[in-house]
Amino acid sequence: MDFVDNGLYRDITEYARDTPTWIQHTAEIGTEAGLLVFVALFVAGWWRARHAGTRAFAIAALAPVATAVAYVCSEVLKSGVTQERPCRAVAGAAAPLAECPPHGDWSFPSNHATIAGASALTLVLVRRALVWLTVPLALLMAFSRVFVGVHYPHDVAAGLLLGAVLALTVVRLGTRPATRLATALRGSPAPAARWLAGPGPAPVTERPAPPYTTHRRR
Repeated sequence: MDFVDNGLYRDITEYARDTPTWIQHTAEIGTEAGLLVFVALFVAGWWRARHAGTRAFAIAALAPVATAVAYVCSEVLKSGVTQERPCRAVAGAAAPLAECPPHGDWSFPSNHATIAGASALTLVLVRRALVWLTVPLALLMAFSRVFVGVHYPHDVAAGLLLGAVLALTVVRLGTRPATRLATALRGSPAPAARWLAGPGPAPVTERPAPPYTTHRRR
C-alpha cells in the first residue's frame, strides 16, 4: 500500500512540476484561499438563515461549529499517528511546490482536507443547491494538497471522509438543542441576541376574501 501511495505521490508531484507556472502559483494560492471561500459561505449561510425558521438557523449556526470540531479531532489524530510528510519521506520525489512543513507538523490526516470535507457537507445541509459548489471545491482543495507536495493521497482521502462524518454527526446531535437556543435568542430582550439570531421568517398575512356578490338572473 505504501509503495502504491508513494508512487502516486511521485506521479502527481512530477506532473505538477511540468505544469505551467501560472497553474503552480494558482495551486499554491488556492490550497489556502479555498478555506476563505468556505468561511465566506458560512457567513452568507448564517445571514440568510436569520430570516429562516429556527431549525434552519440552528443548522446554519452549527455548520462552522461542526467544522471546527472536525478540525480539532483531525489534529488530535494527527498527533497520535505522527506520520512524516511525504516531501521529506519519499525518496526521489520532485521538489514540492509549497514549502515543506517543519518536522512535527505531521501528515495524516490532512487538516485542510478535513476542513474541506466538513465544510462541504455542512453547507449542503444549510442549502442543498450549494452541493454543486462545495463538493467540487472540497475535492479540488484536497487534491491541491498532494499537487503542491505536502500530503500523500491517503492523507487527503482520509481527511475528506473524517471531516464529513464528524461534521454530520455533530449537526445531527446538535440540531435539537441548537434549535431551542435559537428560539430563546429570538425571544430574548437583548437586542444583540435578537440581531444574532435574526427575526425569523416574515409573518404570512392572509389576503381578505373577496366580497360575496349575488347575480340576478335575467
